[in-house]
Amino acid sequence: MTLAPGLRAQLVLMVEVSDTAQEIGSGDVPVLATPRLLAVAEMATLQAVGPHLTPGETTVGTRVELAHLAASPLGTHVEITAELTEVDGKRLVFGFEARDKRTVVGRGTIERVVVDRAKFLDRATR
Repeated sequence: MTLAPGLRAQLVLMVEVSDTAQEIGSGDVPVLATPRLLAVAEMATLQAVGPHLTPGETTVGTRVELAHLAASPLGTHVEITAELTEVDGKRLVFGFEARDKRTVVGRGTIERVVVDRAKFLDRATR
């Protein structure tokens, strides 16, 4: 595993009905759901470090801090960028920001831990 601060990934989400608070059940309005924003931010963290992990390793989420700052209606393109900002042994800290063409939609931090996939799954299924 060779992980260092500065690793980044960027994803673009076009808000569809399946991404809305109304559809997910986290609210009753047809705008980007906070849980969906978080899921895409976590996907970006995986893309940032995945290619740098050794075979058999993965990361699992352990902590999230998220500020959802603006609503994104259907059809909005939201660009989510995640950057690895800290490596402390197996603990990884990412900063992320989500923007549409007008404003910052959300930002926060995500902490993940590098684990051996097989051992993790074995412990989880006992």
